[in-house]
Amino acid sequence: MKVVILQPSYIPWRGYFDQICRADLFIFYDDVQYDKRGWRNRNQIKTATGKQWLTIPVHSRGAQTENIPINQIQIVWENSWNQNHLKAIQHSYARAPHFDRYLSLLERFYQRRDEFLADFTIDFTIALTHELGNTHTSFMRSSEIAAIDGQKTDRLIQILQAVGGTHYISGPSARDYIEKEKFDEAGIRLEYMEYNYPEYPQLYPPFDPYVSILDLLLMTGSEASQYILKGSHV
Repeated sequence: MKVVILQPSYIPWRGYFDQICRADLFIFYDDVQYDKRGWRNRNQIKTATGKQWLTIPVHSRGAQTENIPINQIQIVWENSWNQNHLKAIQHSYARAPHFDRYLSLLERFYQRRDEFLADFTIDFTIALTHELGNTHTSFMRSSEIAAIDGQKTDRLIQILQAVGGTHYISGPSARDYIEKEKFDEAGIRLEYMEYNYPEYPQLYPPFDPYVSILDLLLMTGSEASQYILKGSHV
């Protein structure tokens, strides 16, 4: 069984969804330390004036925030960030060919008032996965798995063994820290993604391959998955 383990992110780029598509089981790594400068609560969209950050405000406890698991990070509801994000998407993509097709989905999620960041981002990611036509990948959270107490590579292997994973598909940046010999000892095949995606039409040149998946969906609709699967391999 092919497994991917990734931290939940906010409307991530297409490489994230490529990994989802290649997995039999995708595990949201939601009980590891929250990283304040990562992609857990923010991403970028294209606009007429350049890229724009969409950031979900979360409760900050100073330096202690980075010691809190992702699944315990709470959303700040002191302002209407959700409506601001929806308006920003509408303003930037109203002329996108498939904007109307996905508007109801966007409205449904931006009307939610989740207490915890991971609940919102995980559900949104699963919904977007289904819009890409992927119905074969199963999902779960690492926090649902009992008796996992290792660190780094050992922790990944414990999770994989707990769910019966035989193949682990990782992003290329993990080469710097993953201990391959431990996967070999556990009898688990380790594979790395390679990203080389084709360009697709965007409203505001020049082309940027790293913006949120929303850009690809709103621009290409039902053809979006073709711009993912044709551009990478493991």
